[in-house]
Amino acid sequence: MFSNILIYFVIIPLVMLLGLFLCRDIKQIRAVAVTGSVALTALSVWLLIDYLGLRAAGNDAPMLYLGSWEWFTPLNIHLAVGVDGISIAMLILTGVIMITGSFASWEIPQPKEFFLWLILLSTGVYGFFISIDLFTMFMFYEVALIPMYLLIGVWGSGNKNYSAMKLTLMLMGGSAFLMLGLIGIYYHSAPAGQPLSWNILEIVNNESISVGWQKFLFPMTFVGFGVLGAMFPFHTWSPDGHASAPTAVSMLHAGVLMKLGGYGCFRVAIYLMPQAAHELAWIFIILTGISVVYGAFSACVQNDLKYINAYSSVSHCGLVLFAILMLNTTAMTGAIMQMLSHGLMTALFFALIGMIYGRTHTRDIREMGGMMQILPYLSVCYVIAGMASLGLPGLSGFVAEMTIFVGSFQHTDLFHRVFVILACSSIVTTAVYILRVVGKLLYGPVYDQHHLSLTDAKWWERLSTATLIVCVAGIGCFPNFFADLIKFTFSPQIFSVLGLH
Repeated sequence: MFSNILIYFVIIPLVMLLGLFLCRDIKQIRAVAVTGSVALTALSVWLLIDYLGLRAAGNDAPMLYLGSWEWFTPLNIHLAVGVDGISIAMLILTGVIMITGSFASWEIPQPKEFFLWLILLSTGVYGFFISIDLFTMFMFYEVALIPMYLLIGVWGSGNKNYSAMKLTLMLMGGSAFLMLGLIGIYYHSAPAGQPLSWNILEIVNNESISVGWQKFLFPMTFVGFGVLGAMFPFHTWSPDGHASAPTAVSMLHAGVLMKLGGYGCFRVAIYLMPQAAHELAWIFIILTGISVVYGAFSACVQNDLKYINAYSSVSHCGLVLFAILMLNTTAMTGAIMQMLSHGLMTALFFALIGMIYGRTHTRDIREMGGMMQILPYLSVCYVIAGMASLGLPGLSGFVAEMTIFVGSFQHTDLFHRVFVILACSSIVTTAVYILRVVGKLLYGPVYDQHHLSLTDAKWWERLSTATLIVCVAGIGCFPNFFADLIKFTFSPQIFSVLGLH
């Protein structure tokens, strides 16, 4: 079992949990959190290099590094793993945000308990991205969601109990829809007389889910994952949850956990039920189009830095689902790049907001000003994050959004064109709220004279933010590398098998 490299993405976090349990002081806790996160990131980078080598050598299998171990025979449940370019990109994203989140939480109270729950959350995320068995995938999905209640309820701020409960109830409600959809897929996963399967690759090969059942099951799975992707009207947990969450939790939740929604919508809903996706996509294009526009306009009227970024996340994650529903290679490639881009830049935003709040003890932009002269390093980093969010060329937001809009505009019918134009308008709105915040927060007169005594970023804060900035600029300057990484998943051969284009 341990000969498969992918299983170490679950084993290493479990070893980290054991190490944390044995730790006795803050230095040991920090060492375990950082060392484990670095090891996972290094493993994902090695996996990327080896994966690209296998593809260059001509290996064109849909998934690589396959492994399967029987878990529960009566229901044919296996711990089945495998990855493609999208999975590897998500693993690297998770590793980077875990490292930077660990540094951003350098002085968190009750660090041992905090990192125990945070690493348990990351275990679920890693397990989800490597799973190709639907039941195991759902199990890891729930493992990633459950720690959020305590992480927000214990270490959060503001109305944290309400936010934690609201988030938990809404995401568990989405999980109920998802579980029903997955059970339905299982019972239609193979022709009559053949053993049923939870394995995604086997279900695709069997092509046994009738169009009628696809139309019934597709909305359940898409809505189930869409709730986590902050799809309208199921997005309301996101702003409250992010506003109350501690810094590292906001970074991991917005940067990675919400990406489980977009990843699941593609990997399960569209990949397994392409005919229903063709016929029902218009319904969800309307909902995700509303998410894109509504989230951007809502961010314009907020004064709390976390609420601004949370509503911005609703808009950007809505754009991911919107692009996936376009069902063509270009738009879907843009969706994955947007997942990477948003994951990095929103983690940078939440890290900076946490650092500023830790010094000023306020997130209200009306109570701050002149931060550029007080906290120059953090202020410059905030400007860079803002420019990435509004799509400045040279940063990740530009290449991701342009790819999405170009791919989406390939549809020539009036319905798609209208919604693409509406989605494009969010770029203008994003520029409005980003420049508004930059103007109020960083420039102008100093609102509170006590802020003049504040100190700029410490070394661990600089390391965290600089890492994220390098990644954001890397995607913006070298987009072909990331497009090539994920292109086989959207290759013409696979799309023709799925009936997509």
